[in-house]
Amino acid sequence: MLRRLVLATLATTAAGTAGFGPLPPLPLFSAPDTLTVTVAESGHPGADGTFELTCDDRAGGTHPAAEDACARLEDHAKAGTNPFKAVPQDAMCTQVYGGAAVAHVTGTWQGRKIDARFSRVNGCEIDRWTDLQPVLPILGR
Repeated sequence: MLRRLVLATLATTAAGTAGFGPLPPLPLFSAPDTLTVTVAESGHPGADGTFELTCDDRAGGTHPAAEDACARLEDHAKAGTNPFKAVPQDAMCTQVYGGAAVAHVTGTWQGRKIDARFSRVNGCEIDRWTDLQPVLPILGR
């Protein structure tokens, strides 16, 4: 049985390379990063709302700081870090309250589906929020 499997694999490989030529290259096109950012209870009326952010060759959407937000996301992409990763359950966080602000970010970034929630309920969450500014609004501590 194993011998048949090996022979079948070799035959398939040989047929795939004999006379058919190389496989066509994969397309280089990738969809732009598209995010919906919803912010509430920030204490700053201009910061609250739902904003669209598209990062491609140029920044777009209704986000009030689209160019700077896309630049920040590009910094994370180059560094290989994920700014949407949740704080681990067992993280030791300072008990500093940064306010009632909450945010929800959904969409696609670097080809990955994003569904992340942000708050400012402790030091870890404040740091996470601050790290994603200006995708999320800049708020005082």
